[in-house]
Amino acid sequence: MSNFSFLRGASHPGELVRRAAELGYQAIAITDECSVAGIVRAHVAAKDCGIQLIVGSEFRLTDGLRIVLLAASAQGYSRLCNLISKARRAAPKGEYQLCRDDFACGMDGCMALWAPDGAPEPAEAGWLQAAFPSRVWLAAALLFDGKNKEKIQLYERFSRDYSFPLVACGEVHMHSRSRRTLQDTLTAIRLGVSLGRSAEHLHANGERHLRSLGSLGRIYPAEWLAETAAVARLIRFSLDDLNYRYPAELVPAAKTASGWLRELTERGMSRRWPHGTPDKVRKLVEHELKLIAELAYEAYFLTVYDIVCFARERGILCQGRGSAANSAVCFCLGITEVDPARMNMLVERPRSAIRDVGKALGLSGLQVNRMARSMQWWDGREIKMERVREAGLDPDAPIIRRLVALAEQLLGFPRHLSQHVGGFLIADQPLTDIVPIENAAMEGRTVIQWDKDDLDALGLLKVDVLALGILSVIHRSFDLLRTWRGRELSLASVPAEERRVYDMLCRADTVGVFQIESRAQMAMLPRLKPRCYYDLVIEVAIIRPGPIQGDMVHPYLRRRNGEEPVDYPGDAVKKVLERTLGVPIFQEQVMQLAIVAAGFSPGEADQLRRAMAAWKRRGGLGPFEGKLMSGMHQRGYSEKFARQLFNQMKGFGEYGFPESHAASFALLVYVSAWLKCYEPAVFACALLNSQPMGFYAPAQIVQSAERQGVKIRPVSVNYSDWDCTLERSRAADPALRLGLRMVKTLSAQGGRNIIEARLRGAFVSVEDLAERAGLSKTDYAALAAADALRELAGNRHQAAWQVSGLEDPTPLFTTMHFAEAQPLLRPPSKMMSLMADYASVGVSLRGHPLGLLRPELQTGFKNSKELWDMPNKSSVQVIGLVITRQRPANAANVTFVTLEDETGFINLVIWEQVAERQRKALLSASILQVTGKLQKRDGVLHVIAERLADRSCLLDRFRSSSRDFH
Repeated sequence: MSNFSFLRGASHPGELVRRAAELGYQAIAITDECSVAGIVRAHVAAKDCGIQLIVGSEFRLTDGLRIVLLAASAQGYSRLCNLISKARRAAPKGEYQLCRDDFACGMDGCMALWAPDGAPEPAEAGWLQAAFPSRVWLAAALLFDGKNKEKIQLYERFSRDYSFPLVACGEVHMHSRSRRTLQDTLTAIRLGVSLGRSAEHLHANGERHLRSLGSLGRIYPAEWLAETAAVARLIRFSLDDLNYRYPAELVPAAKTASGWLRELTERGMSRRWPHGTPDKVRKLVEHELKLIAELAYEAYFLTVYDIVCFARERGILCQGRGSAANSAVCFCLGITEVDPARMNMLVERPRSAIRDVGKALGLSGLQVNRMARSMQWWDGREIKMERVREAGLDPDAPIIRRLVALAEQLLGFPRHLSQHVGGFLIADQPLTDIVPIENAAMEGRTVIQWDKDDLDALGLLKVDVLALGILSVIHRSFDLLRTWRGRELSLASVPAEERRVYDMLCRADTVGVFQIESRAQMAMLPRLKPRCYYDLVIEVAIIRPGPIQGDMVHPYLRRRNGEEPVDYPGDAVKKVLERTLGVPIFQEQVMQLAIVAAGFSPGEADQLRRAMAAWKRRGGLGPFEGKLMSGMHQRGYSEKFARQLFNQMKGFGEYGFPESHAASFALLVYVSAWLKCYEPAVFACALLNSQPMGFYAPAQIVQSAERQGVKIRPVSVNYSDWDCTLERSRAADPALRLGLRMVKTLSAQGGRNIIEARLRGAFVSVEDLAERAGLSKTDYAALAAADALRELAGNRHQAAWQVSGLEDPTPLFTTMHFAEAQPLLRPPSKMMSLMADYASVGVSLRGHPLGLLRPELQTGFKNSKELWDMPNKSSVQVIGLVITRQRPANAANVTFVTLEDETGFINLVIWEQVAERQRKALLSASILQVTGKLQKRDGVLHVIAERLADRSCLLDRFRSSSRDFH
């Protein structure tokens, strides 16, 4: 079994297969417990190694019977998957339940190995022989537990007495004996006890590993081994034999899939271009329809079209991406809104690993938690010894060294099956014939036992429905515009190529704009200076780990700005790279280069794409290096160009971004930017109603809207709906009223009660509110804290006093308030009110904390606006609220921090040495003081930090949580 028998197996499926091949095995069976989750990875490894893989699964029935089922044929595999599904669906996530009655339907095509815990029982033998006639063996594992001789005699006697054939099995849990300690640790973790208390549950020795053929020959009787080999020869099933078929019911009777797709496309063309389809588009459509027919992909396009129709019938805004995003056919079908006229078509877990292993090794809960907490989000997979010291532990202590070694081995192990919420697999037969289905943690949800890479490896077609938050924002924006201005807009009808929009993007005024609101994107915008839709396609794709690691960003910018010439090593390469100035930015370009420059076939180029996506995890890119280098050499390309291209492919790694994805995302970038530019109140309102999402908290969204001139009005029980809304103002543009949803701890039911009661008229007092809305004490306290009762009670202090006197009605006393003298409460100061606003609503309309603190700071601090007036390389001192921290994996351990003050953002660059030396201030401060050097270039400003100080004490009770990202 592999590590997909969670907390039992101590090796990856591929490790088991490769080790078996090294030892000269002809076949290996992977039989995880009630699972085939790791079998595709084993299958890929087996094909690479040239070894037979036997697919199977182990089960323990509710009565204790333990059997292993092997799929001998495609029918047997289907029965096995259905049995696993039935067992998993009958139990909570992570468990299964199976009894003898579940085999009543028959398990034709499956062979059974009986693996009793003790002496084999005749009654169990009888049932097994009836359930698996001529297809069941008694499996014996000899593991040097002091009972080998006795076991051989016992099993051979039982085999003779009951005509039960015998086979040898290894009871393998790990590919190498070196995993023994990890296997014991997994057992302790599974049992929830320390290793010291789990001794009786641990295996007696390390024999449950793949042993050499010579060792097996000395341990097992020759007849047992011969029978094992005979069983392997009877198995004819491989995952390559899966009979996967795509459903075809989407085509009306008497029509072909190709004809129906053409008919729908023609209808779409008439709708998109009522006055005649442009010749360019018509040619594109004909070319694509021909290609779709050649590849027999009609069913896929019709399925996605069906999904889009389903969504639109229910008012769900959707936009295609992937290969659909820049397809003229998909534009005609309404799958995407990317107009062809605008395009040229073509679980790590270091913290939990430490906790699990630490507990198993007997460390106290306090020690384990201290060490786990010392590992921050930016540490990634590495466990550093200085972190151990920070936790107050000795990194040289034997137990700590063991903990670190075991935790590093455990990183990358699966712990449970998780789900891609919007991904689904489609087939024309029951899905459980192909892959088992089991319950997810959420009620009513299920998952299959394979991930997207497994499906890709087997060529199974999946569809992803990606729930992008920005689509909700755009949908809400369109609804508000329809209500407020009577204007109907769609993704396709938003005015294209507006100069004002691109001016705003060049200023990096992009808080809330899809994909380009991150720190790195904001730094790129003034340098790239997007001026058309395709520039946005580049912008979306270029700030990705792939292009950055492949050293593609700076060459592209230099060429775009005319700082270096654009040259190509040949015409074929020029055709591929001309649109990106000679720099490969998109995944499709890399594949095309492999074809035109190295002589790859289209199929080989697709294999290269798959290898690029997995080379870091599986080391799969190496085999292509020789073919790429020799192919380019044969076609006259220089060694330098060939080596550069290969290094760029490695840079893409898992992060190569397809041009088709970027094209789809770029449309959403433009639409969200247009809304922010021309309808800032609408856009801010929709953003607030779609939280949580994006890089920025509501406070930054509100402040960005205020800088655009939007009037913001506070939460009020007499004016606020649950969502944020638009209200008329003296200006032509609307004001934005904050909604009750922003009041922390206010229940949704309380919000509904307020709105329903207000239909009968505005509230005139706290008592009136109490009698008509009937809220809970928690809701009254939340409204008072949020200053939502100011029209009824005055300031926060008075509101809190009044709601504290409210009592629930009783049979004798129906009133909820008793008259008493109003105390003379001092109103809260502006700073107190501001802090209370942040604590209760998350945003304040009374100013910014740094604006109120500024008079108390010593001279010399510069705000974000003043920094622009200072010369490059100036020494500066700044202070602000920490709103984001980022440490991208591709950034050479540089940490990027964004501060916010009363005039805007300050972007910090913190080198590794500074970050490590001043780690506590960097990670814990909500208000950070920084001394450093100013860096200004190409309209981008940074402060290179030299000294950090945590100044959170300036606002003792103020806490502003940052959003931290890898």
